[in-house]
Amino acid sequence: MLEAGQKAPLFALPTDTGTFSLADYSGKNVVVFFFPKADTSGCTKESIAFSELQTEFDADNTVVIGISKDTPQKQAKFREKYDLTCQLGADHETDVCEQFGVWVQKSMYGRSYMGIQRATFLIGPDGTILHVWPKVKVPGHADDVLGHIRSGG
Repeated sequence: MLEAGQKAPLFALPTDTGTFSLADYSGKNVVVFFFPKADTSGCTKESIAFSELQTEFDADNTVVIGISKDTPQKQAKFREKYDLTCQLGADHETDVCEQFGVWVQKSMYGRSYMGIQRATFLIGPDGTILHVWPKVKVPGHADDVLGHIRSGG
């Protein structure tokens, strides 16, 4: 997994509304939160929490994007169902999850499989990763990220 102090990969990927390219947001903070699957309980709560704080993130010169392996069409349905305002990246054919180191081996009920580790990265205006939240616990997380930005990154 990438760490604070490293340069973030200059990734681009489809979203449910077009394309997101990190290079387009030079000079802004970018919050990238990786979530396992659209429209599941934890991912829904996390996406709603970031969406509810959208105005505050905007006021702090910060763009927020959630990324999963879902398709743009599934992300569009997810956005519409919950009225989400954050951008939703579809890493269904790319390797953004691998570039950030969140595509990991997981296990459930004794079965191993590959999946996304819920993690968040705060990328500064110069493209450097300022903070990483590995293995995110959803309750209070979006507020914690916003507080971290407001305290100077």
